[in-house]
Amino acid sequence: MKKAFLGILLFSMLFASCRTDDEYIIPSQEEQVDSIQVSLEDTAAVKGFYLLNEGNMGSNKCTLDYYDAVTGKYIRNIYAERNPGVIQELGDVGNDLQIYDGKLWAVVNCSHFVEVMDAATAKHITQISIPNCRYITFKDRYAYVSSYAGPVQLDPNARLGYVARIDIDRMEVIDTCTVGYQPDELVIYDDRLYVANSGGYRFPNYDRTVSVIDLNTFAVVNTIDVAINLHRMEVDHQGYIWVSSRGDYYGRGSKTYIIDPRTNLVCDSLDIANSEMAVSGDSIYIYGTEWSYITNDWRITYHIVNTCTREVVTDCFITDGTDQKIRMPYGIAVNCTTREFYVTDATNYVSPGYLYCFTPEGTMKWSVRTGDIPAHFAFTTEPFKYE
Repeated sequence: MKKAFLGILLFSMLFASCRTDDEYIIPSQEEQVDSIQVSLEDTAAVKGFYLLNEGNMGSNKCTLDYYDAVTGKYIRNIYAERNPGVIQELGDVGNDLQIYDGKLWAVVNCSHFVEVMDAATAKHITQISIPNCRYITFKDRYAYVSSYAGPVQLDPNARLGYVARIDIDRMEVIDTCTVGYQPDELVIYDDRLYVANSGGYRFPNYDRTVSVIDLNTFAVVNTIDVAINLHRMEVDHQGYIWVSSRGDYYGRGSKTYIIDPRTNLVCDSLDIANSEMAVSGDSIYIYGTEWSYITNDWRITYHIVNTCTREVVTDCFITDGTDQKIRMPYGIAVNCTTREFYVTDATNYVSPGYLYCFTPEGTMKWSVRTGDIPAHFAFTTEPFKYE
């Protein structure tokens, strides 16, 4: 569910556009944002990251930006320029972004496909059709994509979702596995795939389960009862799976749950609102954007939790007051080599957003304008090819 308004008021709106010979391809824009440069000789260092801007539902404005840590430049809207022959460009609502096997994989929710690009150039390779696709993860020579399966609309009788298995050599879906209602993020631990089922289309009758798939048989072998309206998942360095619950926007608030995959049981829960999270060492960064229909207001929080002790390290990881400038946090990522972290701001959901870079201590280094609804990061240790 998109947060165009809380992920509840969804409607079926598919927007298609065609480029004519007279239409102009909007060129990319470069902006110098950082003077510190990463050495190309440091092969382990992060050389940059892609940022996928979702674009508001129905606008066909999903775009791709790139931050080059070698030059300190931020480049907006690189996809159209790199792929002038792709008519609809990246389509409608980018929902996830990952790099695997030298390729950049973008899950485009309302356009119902996974866009596959060269990770060094952002040039189009192929598209793989999956209806109402949501999130992607990988193991060996396969990609796994969650799918709501049905149309983009609220429906008390919405069907069960599934996980699609993609052979990344053949670039095609070779199998599906039915899971819970409206499955969202998914993670892998050993040879098992864990899928957070939201049931968001069936409001107020949310799903509350995590489906466990054996990757050897590609069948569900367990179902874990967790909490209503599940969404995000992360695996910490001790092997525990962190899961977010959005709550019901009324009496039940958002919370964070922890699953032990060795027992397939919920082993802990934290009263911390969780819209998205990012693991860095023994820390997990969690921000919450929690709406209440009782108060008709948002509650925005920024926590760091120690994954070993599960104690809160800080209740605001932005330490210089910049959090007061961020209207609607919508994405977070941590650079594994520098421990700098990044927070995006979706502002009002229909105008360009912003990206903020922070030092490990939580003070802002730089900020830059992005596309509409900046959300999903993919770091790379390979330099970008300007060709």
